[in-house]
Amino acid sequence: MTDRTVAVLAGGLSHEREVSLRSGRRVAGALRSSGVGVFEWDVDANLVERLRTERPDAVVIALHGGEGENGAVQAVLELLDVPFVGTPAPACRRVWDKPTAKSELRRAGLDTPDWVALPHATFRALGARAVLDAMVERLGLPLMLKPDQGGSALGAQVVTTIDDLPSAMVSCLAYCDTVLAERFVDGTEVAVSVVEIDDAPRVLPPVGVEPLGGVYDYTARYTPGNTTFHCPAPLDPELLARVQDVALSAHRLLGLRDLSRTDAIVDCDGNVQILELNVSPGLTDTSLLPTAATAAGLDLGDLFATLVERAVDRA
Repeated sequence: MTDRTVAVLAGGLSHEREVSLRSGRRVAGALRSSGVGVFEWDVDANLVERLRTERPDAVVIALHGGEGENGAVQAVLELLDVPFVGTPAPACRRVWDKPTAKSELRRAGLDTPDWVALPHATFRALGARAVLDAMVERLGLPLMLKPDQGGSALGAQVVTTIDDLPSAMVSCLAYCDTVLAERFVDGTEVAVSVVEIDDAPRVLPPVGVEPLGGVYDYTARYTPGNTTFHCPAPLDPELLARVQDVALSAHRLLGLRDLSRTDAIVDCDGNVQILELNVSPGLTDTSLLPTAATAAGLDLGDLFATLVERAVDRA
């Protein structure tokens, strides 16, 4: 048992609000089962006053998208000197912007699919068809289109023909102002979680992701039965170890803290291609970090209670 009181922040106003609320409920219940006192707070205009007056020992951020991952909430918590589980604000900002994170990964020698990120204004100013043709000439088909910021695969889709590209761009731009177009990589999709509960970061067993529709989109992520998960991923021991090493290197390189999830593809040549990193991994019943924690023999409530203690100790 512990006498700690923790505020779990969830909800907010992003496109991922409903998923965030599910994550918040689950981690709050897990913490209570480990003897931690929990407030469950939606993130709204009352948050700062609540933090000042009710003053929890620490905060667990279960926000997905927007302020919960771009460093905004983290910066407010830092201003108020409230301990929190997770990555500091500056590193959150770097990871939130996918092209920035990919550039840092590539400079460090880590593999990530070739890409181009272009704002909506570029297509208007230079002519959409000319820019799209150049994109396909450089990256080839199929392409993975996704917002340059955001999570839960909202707006992400695979484009296999040039005729489908304009409508796919319009659909993607509904979630962002800048589209990230990546060369599509075929292979085994994996998610690798890192948690800092020991003297050194601990890499959990990689989870292999097998969506029934072939693409791990929003529906595949959050609809039970739409994706088959394998933990550990169906890779030989050498590849499993390589995937874990890559995730740990990315976690350290980008300055992540307490917990993270690296999404990657192991291609047919055995190369580990990093797709993106997440500073606030999902904690729902279909999410990947809880799956990996269970496979590692970790109780979710005890895991987060340990992370809370680390956050308090830092303060």
